Amino acid sequence: MNLDQLQKEIGIEFKDVKILTHALIHRSFLNENKDKNLESNERMEFLGDSILELWISDTLFRMFPKFDEGDLTNLRSLVVRTENLALASTKFNLGQYIALSKGEETHGGRTNTSILADTFEAVIGAIYLDQGQEASFQFLDRMLHQSILDLSSKKVYKDPKSLFQEIAQAKKGITPHYQTVSESGPDHQKIFKVAVFLNNDLIATGTGNSKQKAEEDASIKATKIINNPV
Repeated sequence: MNLDQLQKEIGIEFKDVKILTHALIHRSFLNENKDKNLESNERMEFLGDSILELWISDTLFRMFPKFDEGDLTNLRSLVVRTENLALASTKFNLGQYIALSKGEETHGGRTNTSILADTFEAVIGAIYLDQGQEASFQFLDRMLHQSILDLSSKKVYKDPKSLFQEIAQAKKGITPHYQTVSESGPDHQKIFKVAVFLNNDLIATGTGNSKQKAEEDASIKATKIINNPV
């Protein structure tokens, strides 16, 4: 895989391009290439996630000196949520460089938000390993600074579940609770369906590739319903 163009797009020339190559290997790719003794990017994703957490916490702390802990926490969750990281990855066409199985690619893996977000974090880890913390922070500044400005300007810093809980308590005097309805798909591609209730009343259901994302999806739909009753 020629990664010259990718390095140009992210503005970093790797000392060891094998590290970047490793960051792009989705675990599905291993199933069709067992003879190549490859390792997926999941460990690198773990590292990148930690670097991202430090960067966003440090950045928000410095950018918004008047925000309390709750506002900082909620704005941080919006910036680093899967959908926002996937959107950031499109700035440098990350999807076209990911090593996927043929099956995963056929099913839209190159535009899958979860895969894009996970690989984005793996690329952060790769930059850190090859170039150090400063370079990884500079990369994140370029890729996510504008989204921080956009999200903070909306004056809505709460994550979807917190926002729905606040609205439900204000309008109904009830705290929402969530229940997993079903799980489907293989282990590496699970889809969860979650329902959100106010007391015994089902308000909405949501889906996602983790329970947390399914709960967020349900809470977003529930907020629309409770704010716009028929």
